[in-house]
Amino acid sequence: KIVVGVANSGEIIGVSQEIIQKAFESLEKAIYEASSPTIIPRIYTQRLGEKSLLIIEVSSGMTKPYFRKSEGLERGTYVRLGRSTLRATSDMIKELHWQSHGLDFETLPNYQAQKKDLDLKRIQVFLDNRKNHGKLKCDKSTLQAYHLIKEEHSKFYPTQMALLLFGKQPQYFLSEAMIICSHFQGTTGRDAIASIDCEGILFDQFNQCYSFIVSRLSKSFKIRKPIREEQLEIPEISIREALLNAIVHRNYHIKAPIKVAIYNDRIEIFSPGSFPGPLDLKNLKAGITYLRNPMICKIFREIGYIEKLGTGLIAIIESYEKRGLSDPKIIEGENYVKIILPRVLKKKNINREQKKLEELFALSSEISIEDVQRILGVSRQTASRKMNRFIEKGVVERIGKTRSTRYIIREHKEDV
Repeated sequence: KIVVGVANSGEIIGVSQEIIQKAFESLEKAIYEASSPTIIPRIYTQRLGEKSLLIIEVSSGMTKPYFRKSEGLERGTYVRLGRSTLRATSDMIKELHWQSHGLDFETLPNYQAQKKDLDLKRIQVFLDNRKNHGKLKCDKSTLQAYHLIKEEHSKFYPTQMALLLFGKQPQYFLSEAMIICSHFQGTTGRDAIASIDCEGILFDQFNQCYSFIVSRLSKSFKIRKPIREEQLEIPEISIREALLNAIVHRNYHIKAPIKVAIYNDRIEIFSPGSFPGPLDLKNLKAGITYLRNPMICKIFREIGYIEKLGTGLIAIIESYEKRGLSDPKIIEGENYVKIILPRVLKKKNINREQKKLEELFALSSEISIEDVQRILGVSRQTASRKMNRFIEKGVVERIGKTRSTRYIIREHKEDV
């Protein structure tokens, strides 16, 4: 939905009747002729007091990807990431094709693999130990029901998710389906103290990576009656949920590993692939979730790694608030998602404006002056003046000049 007639500050300024009339006469036809497959928008007005807004609405279509005819499929397909509109990569275009046919990469057959490449004993252990489910036999019908095998031309092939979850050698078929964990000295990625490659099936990768992270963090002890309690410097549940989120929601079609970097002041978990749905902080806090790999999620839930879908990020946020640590951040970039778990206490006396800016940076690695205008409700000149103060304080850094100026928060300058 696009609403025309609202200033960057949020003020309703309205649209003249002349512009509205021209839009009704030509806009629908222009969109129809410029797009492929064709898009038929809904264009209407809405009165707010004495002012009129022009609203352009397009429903989510079933024949994705949609692209600009003048640029063609490969260069004319665009996606919305955070607050930016970016040209879709070839991986994104393929995923849109699969979505339009009701397919997910996880359930596609791997034609280089055979049924003998699956560890059927591990599958049977899973079937015997599912939570709140009766036991099942590891036979053809069960494997098909869980989308672990696909039959084509009277031959059975393991699916991508079958190899990831129960394959004997997953990296032989999906070489980058792994996690690289590194512990760095200081706050940049220059000097590595220790590192480990976590391979094998996804459950083993999770266990290896989780153990590595916990082993590199500081611990404190509390004596309660005769028992000594150990506590990590950051909530263990935040590590667990952030890592699980990266594993079950990543895009396995992208040939890149998950990366975990431990710095003196934070942990960063970098996951290939953008969010499968729109990123909105309110949606995340409300537990609204979009699944890229629904069957992988189902198996993780039935085996007990995940309790309820949509609660992981809520648990991270709440655990940090309870411990008084700096807010965790979730950043969506161009074909990646990064979760930042700070290792420092929350700064006191942060003013309202800086708090709002931090909420913006929690959703995007960089922001524009228009974003600042909108979130603070001020003019462009005032927004620029306020950002200059934050630059002087060392909170943010300016990139570019004039109208292409962008701002990044200093701790986001180094990526994994």
